Amino acid sequence: MLQSLRRAGGSLVMTVPKAFIEQNKLHEGSKVNLMLDGKQMTITVPEPNKKHFKIEELMAEMPNGFPRVEGWDEMQAVGQEAA
Repeated sequence: MLQSLRRAGGSLVMTVPKAFIEQNKLHEGSKVNLMLDGKQMTITVPEPNKKHFKIEELMAEMPNGFPRVEGWDEMQAVGQEAA
C-alpha cells in the first residue's frame, strides 16, 4: 500500500488504514511498536496487558485456605530456605 507523507508541525505523518485499526481494535491513544531496519519500518500492536494478580486475591479464591502438604514443616532444608 502506497502512502503519502504530510507535514504536521515539524513532523511528517501518515494515516493508518481503517482496516488495520479495526482489525487490531485501535483507538486514539493506542500504543504500537515501531521497528526500524534501514529503509524498512514495521508496525506491530503489542499484546494486551495481562492482569497482575495479588496474593490476597488468589488466596481469597481458595475455599479451604492455603493447602498444606503433610510433613512439609518437618522436611530438611536442601538449599538456603533455613537462612
